Amino acid sequence: QVQLVESGGGLVQPGGSLNLSCVVSGFTFSNYAMRWYRQCPGKERELVASITSAGGYTNYAGSVKGRFTISRDNAKNTMYLQMNSLKPEDTAVYYCNAARAPNNYWGQGTQVTVSS
Repeated sequence: QVQLVESGGGLVQPGGSLNLSCVVSGFTFSNYAMRWYRQCPGKERELVASITSAGGYTNYAGSVKGRFTISRDNAKNTMYLQMNSLKPEDTAVYYCNAARAPNNYWGQGTQVTVSS
């Protein structure tokens, strides 16, 4: 069965770093574009970063550009989000998403809290 499992979230001080991971199973990972979304308290879910199936192209929300890096290792069925220079407004549940029409899969989310 399809599974997307995020890990690496936690509590970090402003200016700190975290590296999120998303390990997938149950589908051919290398055929899917991957995305990280986040949902801040009281707000709509927003797209943070995306990466093409082979990892050749990436895109970022303006609010995280220059601070976050999305990557993937198709041999390990894993996607990553390296988050640096974290700000309190980055506090959210971060979700892994896999997309290849007609399929759209979601992980359960991992909590990131940025606070002093």
